[in-house]
Amino acid sequence: MEFHHVPILLESVLDQLMIRPDGIYMDGTVGGAGHSSEILKRLTTGRLICLDQDRTAVDTARERLSAISDRASVVKTNYVNFDTVLDDLGVDRLDGILLDLGVSSYQLDNGERGFSYRMDAPLDMRMDQDSPETARDIVNNYSEADLTRILRDYGEEPFARQIARNICKSREAKEISTTFELNELIRSSIPARARRNGGHPSKQTFQALRIALNRELQVLEDSIDRMIERLSSGGRLCIITFHSLEDRIVKQAMKRAENPCTCPPDFPVCVCGKVPLGRVVTRKPILPDEREQEENPRSKSAKLRVFEKK
Repeated sequence: MEFHHVPILLESVLDQLMIRPDGIYMDGTVGGAGHSSEILKRLTTGRLICLDQDRTAVDTARERLSAISDRASVVKTNYVNFDTVLDDLGVDRLDGILLDLGVSSYQLDNGERGFSYRMDAPLDMRMDQDSPETARDIVNNYSEADLTRILRDYGEEPFARQIARNICKSREAKEISTTFELNELIRSSIPARARRNGGHPSKQTFQALRIALNRELQVLEDSIDRMIERLSSGGRLCIITFHSLEDRIVKQAMKRAENPCTCPPDFPVCVCGKVPLGRVVTRKPILPDEREQEENPRSKSAKLRVFEKK
């Protein structure tokens, strides 16, 4: 299956990155190279560094970007490791960084990857196919308390406790190994009245398992401050999120970088010595317009936030 992913908020990203032909940029989630291809086209003497933990994405990005220019480096790794990559490449500062978070269209549409509740497949959900743990391991080995916490905290699932309890009961008789087996357990755990309201009953559980397995929120929290530190003066960090948990982390981190002062509000002057690292460009997130939402329904939940280094 060809790695296909429509770049979301493409024009907004290109505008906000303010790409200079001689600048150095990083795409931490290159995917099918949709955003990166357009960034690379705008570079002459500049450089583009692309990261992704999905080996299919890395192979695809290398092929597509090499057809445009030889000024792109593509590395297979999670973006949390970007410092090591920059150091290995001899890059000190970046003029712009892009993160397009969440799962790609390719990963969702490729049934064998196990990300989608709409296709029967092994319970996998690994963004890095070389990672040893899968969603199947979580579902069959985690305690009822841990499953409840994951579904509640990462999926905001109101019936987390019932779903976790039924998973644990079912796996005593037989290991849960496919997406449709899990679907049936989720459906049976949610009251019929609740199933009639809203979308697919498995949506929040699948999101929660994927986030937990791939450590998505921890990786994001561990990366933002360090990315801002590696920006050049005037450099920008652009992050596209797809659900409230991600967006909250990004919003708070950017706000903290803009105003890091930890002094009590009633202090007449700052004594902590922490100075602003830059400014939040987007007081409100940039959203896809109606046309983009119609052409690409998966863009509807996307939000772009931007921070500029001082």
